[in-house]
Amino acid sequence: MAKNLGEVMRMRSKKHVVIVGALAALGLAVASATSTMAASVPNVAMAKSLGKGEGALNLIVWAGYAENGSNDKTVDWVNPFTKATGCKVNAKTAGTSDEMVSLMKTGGYDGVSASGDGSLRMIYGGQVAPVNTALVPNYKTISPFLKNQKWNSVNGTMYGVPHGWGANVLAYNSAKVKTPSSWSAVFDANSPYKGKITAYDSPIYIADAAMYLMSTQPKLGIKNPYALDKTQLDAATALLKVQKKNIGEYWSDYTKSVQSFESSNTLLGSSWQVIANTINGGGKVKISSTVPKEGATGWSDTWMISSKAKHPSCMYQWMNWITSPTVNAQVAEYFGEAPSQTLSCTKTADKNFCSTYHATDAAYAKKIWYWTTPTVDCLDGRGKICTDYAAWTQAWTSVKG
Repeated sequence: MAKNLGEVMRMRSKKHVVIVGALAALGLAVASATSTMAASVPNVAMAKSLGKGEGALNLIVWAGYAENGSNDKTVDWVNPFTKATGCKVNAKTAGTSDEMVSLMKTGGYDGVSASGDGSLRMIYGGQVAPVNTALVPNYKTISPFLKNQKWNSVNGTMYGVPHGWGANVLAYNSAKVKTPSSWSAVFDANSPYKGKITAYDSPIYIADAAMYLMSTQPKLGIKNPYALDKTQLDAATALLKVQKKNIGEYWSDYTKSVQSFESSNTLLGSSWQVIANTINGGGKVKISSTVPKEGATGWSDTWMISSKAKHPSCMYQWMNWITSPTVNAQVAEYFGEAPSQTLSCTKTADKNFCSTYHATDAAYAKKIWYWTTPTVDCLDGRGKICTDYAAWTQAWTSVKG
C-alpha cells in the first residue's frame, strides 16, 4: 500500500505542476483556453432522464481514482461497478490539468475527474455539460460546502459532482519550529528558517502569496486570490521573488517532500496533510500541520460529464457509484484526501480518518481557497480586468528564473 500511495501522490502532485520546458509549447494553447472564459458559457444540454447503461465508460482520471485491482488486489472499486451496472470502464490516467483539458477536447471520453484549475476551462470551452444532480441520488448527502462553488458551477448550475478535497496546510518540524500562527513564517524576508523553507512548484502557488497579501496588504484590494488584476499579480510575484531567497527546495514530487522533511533539509512550508501523516508514520521526525490565521489554499476534485459523451447513462451511474458512502471512503483512504460524501465517515477503515482530514468540518473548509482557474473575467465580480492562467504561468517562470 505504501508503495502504491507514493506512486499515486507523485501523480497527484503533477496535476498542478507546469513543466517549465513545456511552457513555450503550451503557452498559446493555454492563452487561447483562458481567453475564451471571458465569453458566456456555451449552451450545452443537461440530461433530463437516464436510459439503460450503454455497456461501456471511457474516463480521464487522476491516478488512484479508478482502481481495478491491478495496482493492489485489495483495492478495486471498478470491477464491482461493472458487475453492478454492466458498464465496462476504460480509464486514461492524466498527469496534468492541461493534459486533461486537451484530452477532453478530442471528444472521445465520457467523463473526467477535474481539478479546479482545469474545470472552468472545460465549462467555458464547452467540453462538459451541466449535471442533473437529481439523477445522482448520492449527491444529496455530499458536503454542502463543496456544492455550487466557483470551480464547479456557473450561475447556480452544477457542472459536476464533488469527489474529494484537501487543504494546502503549513507543515512544520515541531521539534525545531515554534508553532506558527501565520504564513509570515514562510513569507517573511527575515525568516530565521532561511534555506529550510519549502514551497509548491506550480503557477497556482501564486494564489498562496495573494491570499497572504489579502491580510497583510489590504490596500491592494485582493478579495479572491484567484482574481488578480495586473497590479495585484505583480505584487504577489514580487513577494514570491523575495521568498525565493529563503527557499531551500520547491517541491512537486510527494516522495521528495517527505524525504526533505525527514532529513531536516526542510523545516516548514506549504504541504498536504497526507505528507505530514506519512512522515509521522515513519517515526524519523515529528511533523505538525496547521491552517494559519490567513486561511489556506486547497483543492477540490469534481466528476464532470463530457458534452459529447457516448455513454451518458453509464457516466451518471459512475458519478453516483464513486460518491456512494463505501466507495468514496475507499477512494479517500487509498488516495489520502477528505471524502466528499458525508456518509463515508462511517465506512472508513480508520475511524479517525475523517477527523484527521476534517472531512465534514464546514468551518475548516471555509478557511480554504480552493484552486480555481484564473480568468480574465474576475472571479470576484469586478469585470474583465483580471489576469488569466497564461499570465500566471509567465509570472511563475519569472519567479523561478
